[in-house]
Amino acid sequence: MSTEPPSERTGAPPRRGPSVDLDPTGIVTGKSPDRQRRQFLNYAFYRLDPAFRRLPPDEQRGAAAAFLELVRTCESSADLILRTYSLVGLRADVDFMLWRIAFDPLAFQSMEAAINRSPLGAYLVQVYSFLSLQRRSEYVNKTKGAGEGVELLPGQGRFLFVYPFVKTRQWYRLSPHARQGLIDEHIAASAPFKGVHLNSSYSFGIDDQDFVVAFDSDYPQEFVDLVGRLRYTEASLYTQRDTPMFMCAKASAEAILAQLVNLD
Repeated sequence: MSTEPPSERTGAPPRRGPSVDLDPTGIVTGKSPDRQRRQFLNYAFYRLDPAFRRLPPDEQRGAAAAFLELVRTCESSADLILRTYSLVGLRADVDFMLWRIAFDPLAFQSMEAAINRSPLGAYLVQVYSFLSLQRRSEYVNKTKGAGEGVELLPGQGRFLFVYPFVKTRQWYRLSPHARQGLIDEHIAASAPFKGVHLNSSYSFGIDDQDFVVAFDSDYPQEFVDLVGRLRYTEASLYTQRDTPMFMCAKASAEAILAQLVNLD
């Protein structure tokens, strides 16, 4: 056994555990706005007026063909990423959803104006529309800016589960360390569910919710079990609203129209 006295340590002690952003709002340090180009997301849900199905078949086919051409034009646009989903038989108040992603939110406005001018658009009601922005989570990666390297390629799973999410004001009054600890528990509870992929986006100031939460998955049963498990985490106590919830089945525009319109 050595009889030499232990050497004195110099410098800061080693960091243990994940780092925590002590000023996530930027109020104390006066952080500059992050103006990097980022993707805006729009989840637009539509219902077809049943009166459309009472039109003569030729009118239905003509309107469907024009709408399909509109969707194809938008899908080929360099300014817009578009994914189409059916909710026929999955929810009573909506029939399909358009998931739109663009760096300029006015691209959503342009497409919506084209839908409004179309023959089918005269019979469509936009029941819900959620607008959000991609940014890096302050709880997962704290070394990069909010907009750095954040781009989303959507629609990898057979299903997309979407809902608006609002935290309580008490959540934002917790200390950064407390919030990080609750999120760490949340992440640990989610870890076994490898078949579910989360796409969270932020809506502060541009829509009524705080976030839009979207999960890509091929396994609805796995998503049900995941959400059930997360109900038991402490972070769930700070949920003010997480409805309405939508289970969307990935489908082409042709398949959706075949479910809604008389194409025979």
